[in-house]
Amino acid sequence: MAATGFWDNTQEAQKTIGLANQLKNAIAPAVQFQKKVDDLSALVDLMQEMDDKDPAGTEFLEELEKTLRTLFAEIDKIELQCFLSGPHDNASAIINIHAGAGGTESCDWADMLFRMYTRWAERSGYSLDVQDVQSGEEAGISSATFRISGPYAYGYAKAERGVHRLVRISPFDSNKRRHTSFASVDVVAEIDDDVEIEIKDDDIRVDVYRSSGKGGQHVNRTESAVRITHLPTNIVVTCQNERSQIKNRATAMKTLKARLYQKLEDEKRAEQERFYGEKGEIAWGNQIRSYVFQPYQMVKDLRTSHETSNVQAVMDGDIQPFVDAWLRAGCSKTQLK
Repeated sequence: MAATGFWDNTQEAQKTIGLANQLKNAIAPAVQFQKKVDDLSALVDLMQEMDDKDPAGTEFLEELEKTLRTLFAEIDKIELQCFLSGPHDNASAIINIHAGAGGTESCDWADMLFRMYTRWAERSGYSLDVQDVQSGEEAGISSATFRISGPYAYGYAKAERGVHRLVRISPFDSNKRRHTSFASVDVVAEIDDDVEIEIKDDDIRVDVYRSSGKGGQHVNRTESAVRITHLPTNIVVTCQNERSQIKNRATAMKTLKARLYQKLEDEKRAEQERFYGEKGEIAWGNQIRSYVFQPYQMVKDLRTSHETSNVQAVMDGDIQPFVDAWLRAGCSKTQLK
């Protein structure tokens, strides 16, 4: 950064700074942890030199136990970051939620998932940018597309890709019967502009329309919303959060590029079933996680068997334990192979 001409190319300079910050974020926790271990070692040496009857020894012992608990929590986080070694794990994540089988019930369930991920992003210190939300016919949402940005956003968020199942007493059923609803969650990494993904003009269809929902007079009275369909793959992306049609188109194209890149990676690795096929139909038999509200309360991930009875906390965004369990399970399988 101190070199002559470093800022001549602003775009390249920003990439270099971003890489430097990424490396610092990876190294700093380990360096800080080592310092705390050294301090703890000095405390242990001090305690060994003290007389057993010294009253100060009790205070040192309490401080030692407190520090140990903190260090165990920190080493757990550092270990998890070691699992995030994918080429785009540090990128922003583009998340798409779709309501599945269940009609109004599933639209409401999709809305609940949308809120859950919003709260998770807040808990994790991520920024969230809503690109598109389609309301359900009676309640909830039929789909939502949003981006979360922050350290290892995609690395963590990719654990949520799949079909999510809800079992509860329906608030829309006057007979108070138990209903099962489904919604799918798709997660792709936001790809940098320097990644070459060719999108021909003849391969896309661009539709513009008036934005729906909140946004003010200008957003709702002009055709600022953009829908892009990639004809060869039938991938559809939409964006309506900006007041400008040009900005919405640019954001939609970036999302399309990310989804095409993900598809190419899946095909290249010959593991398309693991990412797209695994999710399958948004209905019974394809879920990765079950959320049971009645007759008992339980959230269980069917891939890792991690579960909790604190349903309310999970719906309020406390899903990190499920994400961590998935990362550990995936890393273990890789090591076994």
